[in-house]
Amino acid sequence: MSTQVNGSEQENPVGEEPAVDVSQFAIPDIQAHARAIAHGNTVLVFDTTLRDGEQSPGATLNTQEKLDIAHQLARLGVDIIEAGFPAASPGDLEAVRLIAETVGRKPRIGKNGDIVAPPTIAGLARANKADIDKAWQAVRGAVRPRIHTFIATSDIHMEHKLRMTRDEVLETVGDMVQYARSLCQDVEFSPEDAGRSDPEFLVKVLEVAIRAGATTLNIPDTVGYTTPEEFGGLIKYLRENVPGGKDVIFSVHCHNDLGLATSNTLAGLRAGARQMEVTVNGIGERAGNTSLEEAVMALYVRNSVYGLETNIITTEIHRSSDMVSRYTGMVIQPNKAIVGANAFAHEAGIHQDGVLKHKRTYEIMDAATIGLNQSRLVLGKHSGRHALRRKLEEMGYHLTREELNEVFQRFKEVADKKKTVTDADLEALVGDEIYQPQEIWELLQVQVQCGTNVTPTAVVTLRNNQTGQVITDAGFGTGPVDAVYQGINRVVGVRNNLVEFLVQAVTEGIDANGDVTIRIEVPDNSRGYKETAQGRPRRRLFSGRGVDTDIIVASAKAYMQALNKALAMQDQDVSAVSIAADEPAGEASPSS
Repeated sequence: MSTQVNGSEQENPVGEEPAVDVSQFAIPDIQAHARAIAHGNTVLVFDTTLRDGEQSPGATLNTQEKLDIAHQLARLGVDIIEAGFPAASPGDLEAVRLIAETVGRKPRIGKNGDIVAPPTIAGLARANKADIDKAWQAVRGAVRPRIHTFIATSDIHMEHKLRMTRDEVLETVGDMVQYARSLCQDVEFSPEDAGRSDPEFLVKVLEVAIRAGATTLNIPDTVGYTTPEEFGGLIKYLRENVPGGKDVIFSVHCHNDLGLATSNTLAGLRAGARQMEVTVNGIGERAGNTSLEEAVMALYVRNSVYGLETNIITTEIHRSSDMVSRYTGMVIQPNKAIVGANAFAHEAGIHQDGVLKHKRTYEIMDAATIGLNQSRLVLGKHSGRHALRRKLEEMGYHLTREELNEVFQRFKEVADKKKTVTDADLEALVGDEIYQPQEIWELLQVQVQCGTNVTPTAVVTLRNNQTGQVITDAGFGTGPVDAVYQGINRVVGVRNNLVEFLVQAVTEGIDANGDVTIRIEVPDNSRGYKETAQGRPRRRLFSGRGVDTDIIVASAKAYMQALNKALAMQDQDVSAVSIAADEPAGEASPSS
């Protein structure tokens, strides 16, 4: 079951959408298009939340979750969605294909209220034919498909990872970009670890890529090594020295290992790049990627400095941030720029006094600009289903009748325990009820006994929704949560290690909802693909999130969600292996 945000899902339309011939949105001349972007002041937003972002440890997404996020990215106004790495597994290929054939074929409303093209759907591929074939197979259903291929160009990568000479890399770039261009007119090329590559060699590599047909050249600071001055200088040098560089789109893809991803991205844009590669909430490998919301709002707030604009609908930023956080289980730190809980909070007396007199004294943007509803209108236990639906619609949620009934039931339970239910409570309730993976095991009941001189004991009752079997068992632990988890483990039987446990209050007060996020590590027994696109090992981490006024119950819900994700992934692995058994061996092997 998927959430209907802003009424864009077909199963619950807000209004009839005009019939539109999607073929009119195809780009007839990709070279002319690239030239226009390269010489203009619009920055294309290339979102890689579903590819680089999903490589964050524990940020595993199933196909439905990826599709929901892709729909929201389209509503956000993202120009290009990198939907995944199709060669990774049959499951990844299928998810990208589904996004291409749905989100990639659906016109949307632009920031000026007009009907605009669907986002470009990109698939990542290493510079080999097998990967490129998989990428094309996945994205070809989109109105605007793109193949994004890459190979490392730094001396350390070429020597130790690729074991290739510079001449061999140049030959591979020419051959593989040309091959990708024979399949798809829109080809992006990335020299991996460009930030540590020899600039003179990069000029040769990019010249070959342009001659072979690439119209977007992405310059990745793969390990977050450069400073803004260095990175901006590199972009300027490449644009001025690569033959034909002024008529193609230079893109920037920065990692946050030194906390400089957003600064480096902005420096690259000032130097002439016209595409930025970002993720929602800045998620990604290691310290993450450039944060979409930070880069977009920097250009928005400081337009007089940069003179650049994007096609992003900023009022969708908060909704996008919340969805990605809930789906990935990656909690947003309170002091996170733009979307953190404290971003528009003021505690110091002098700050409060200034804000009350004039907002701009301490706020450089309005909360409403990013879609954060500051309304103090709250609901209580006497509010009915109609009032709840209306309130949710004001917040941007358009639920089906079944979904509304589920949320209303939980709403009444919370309202009986709390005097008022705030917007933050409703956000949490919708996420807890609707943003959920398919439940194999369902928590029916949990009872805990604990205290001084008492061994914490928990009795849990679970139902297997595949067999209908209901099982009650008990667990003992070092504390109440541990006891609950031990009891659940006795029933579900998934070996795992709890690696993260976090409790937060959704709102203020002693009656606040508790929001629990956990992360578990499960042994990888799959025969499927176990590496990221860059050849680093994947960790089998699964996150879960639960909300309740009782933090023990919230903890149990979070644990059940993580376990259900792990079980669903095991089922997907079995399906992937059976599919792969019918395919030629070695097609997704890394190029090394």
